[in-house]
Amino acid sequence: MNTTTGSPQAAIAPRGLATASGLALMLAAASVLLLLAGLAAGSDGWSLAWADEWTLLRDIRAPRSIGAWLAGALLGFAGAVAQGLFRNPLADPYLLGSAAGAGLGVVLVLAAGSAAGASIGLATAGALLQVGLVGAAFIGALAGVTLTLLLAGGAGRPLSLLLCGVVVGVLLTAVSDLVMLVSPEAMRGKQIFLLGTTGFLGWHSALVLGCVLAVVLPAAMRVSRALDALVLGEASAASLGVPLQQVRLLLVAVMAMATGAAVAQAGMIAFVGLVAPHLVRRCVTVAHGPLLALSAMAGGVLLLAGDIAARTLVAPQELPVGVLTAVLGGIYLLVLLRRRHA
Repeated sequence: MNTTTGSPQAAIAPRGLATASGLALMLAAASVLLLLAGLAAGSDGWSLAWADEWTLLRDIRAPRSIGAWLAGALLGFAGAVAQGLFRNPLADPYLLGSAAGAGLGVVLVLAAGSAAGASIGLATAGALLQVGLVGAAFIGALAGVTLTLLLAGGAGRPLSLLLCGVVVGVLLTAVSDLVMLVSPEAMRGKQIFLLGTTGFLGWHSALVLGCVLAVVLPAAMRVSRALDALVLGEASAASLGVPLQQVRLLLVAVMAMATGAAVAQAGMIAFVGLVAPHLVRRCVTVAHGPLLALSAMAGGVLLLAGDIAARTLVAPQELPVGVLTAVLGGIYLLVLLRRRHA
């Protein structure tokens, strides 16, 4: 990698490149250990008698653990993209209206399912809901980001894009609340979605999450040098020949896909996308290419660790993993801010 003075890579001060591979090995080892722990963790506590629980491992614990890691990886990756795109360490994947759009999609499907239950039967309506919620959340997330892009006039002005994302989020949340006033039955389903849960992840969910990660991560890494150039400022990046409009649009698209897929499968998981890039940057200083991959690995480790804790802390009951990550992530950021201001 070129580290000549004046290059984007030099502006990032890549003194941690020698340890990036070490961090990757540590995260990979932690992922393997946590996946094994996920196979042993259940509602009845810890059990290593896997020969007697093969069906449970194959159909429930294994896909849930793998799916939790993949959902966390997508959120960690999306958080790194958002922070690099907006040049703001407090940016998270939900900034552009994706979360509010996903929530509205879920509420609309729940309300429609409640209304249809009386006419087509509760069993049929329940089956349709199980299939439709994931698709509605994903489409809603993409629709929220699309609306933000339309209001901002494209991805050319990051500040306008950010402000429009806030407006769209408030607007779609208000529409969602209005729908719940008309159909109160949708409130309970939305609450489960907002709390975040990995309990419904299966092999199909893991396959979808894995395919999305396999698409968005290489696509973003191909233009990661543009994020490096943006560290120098927009004028400098443009002078280096970076097509800012096209690159921003691509990065917004992959961020929306990653966030939409993770939210659709696991609900609103707080702080993983915000904290994962911070943890990576505290360990190593690298260009955005390695940062995206390492943030994805860190996000997977964080969410899988949170999922295992959610299963076992109050067993046989289970905590919503989104609540647990919100508490732990909030405490981490408060400690970090206090240290910076000390």
